[in-house]
Amino acid sequence: MDTLKAIVTRRSIRKFRQKSVAPEALRTIIEAGMYAPSARNEQPWHFIVISERGILDEIMHAHPYASMLAQAPVAILVCGDTNLEKSPGYWSIDCAAATQNMLLAAHDMGIGSVWLGVHPRQGRKDALGKICGLPHHVEPFSLVALGYPDETKEKPDRWREERIHTDRWNEPSGRIV
Repeated sequence: MDTLKAIVTRRSIRKFRQKSVAPEALRTIIEAGMYAPSARNEQPWHFIVISERGILDEIMHAHPYASMLAQAPVAILVCGDTNLEKSPGYWSIDCAAATQNMLLAAHDMGIGSVWLGVHPRQGRKDALGKICGLPHHVEPFSLVALGYPDETKEKPDRWREERIHTDRWNEPSGRIV
């Protein structure tokens, strides 16, 4: 799939068919996350692949927006290792880039996904840290639910000329140059 097409057609999928995601596909999705840019190339991420139904159910009850985990065959918890930081505070930005790469890779392969926010909500971070047995220096950032889509969504129009400014903050110009 063309990169720009993937960017504009990817949607958050919350309904999944009862079909497992192959380990090779999961590897490709995680590899895409590992190729994300990171501050000073620190690559502070760790990925926990969760397919055990009991753990997915436990997460579903701990996270207020995780009801789709009842259908999702697998999820990936993206975490940042503060021991790997070269630039303190950038682990979350790096993990956001990794998460976006993973969403786009999944979409390219016909796998639906949805980004469940964890960081900076301390209650969610504590719950997922406990459920997944994370050490104190590893921070949960996002949870990506994955599966084959059981819904389709149209591409919305998100172009907003009023959000474009030229050279400095001024009245919106709608012009690129």
